[in-house]
Amino acid sequence: MREILADIERNRIRLVFKHDEDETIIRLKLNEARDLSGKLNELLSDFEKRKQVRID
Repeated sequence: MREILADIERNRIRLVFKHDEDETIIRLKLNEARDLSGKLNELLSDFEKRKQVRID
């Protein structure tokens, strides 16, 4: 099972990625978290656009 958790620490954003028994923790500064958020939004938007393009 895969799980992604996000939490706020004192001055960082903590991301926890769990997959079965493995766990990876990433702590991001606020500007890094904003940058990642922007990149994810761009990728999701691009992904949605690509899904709508039909290749015949």
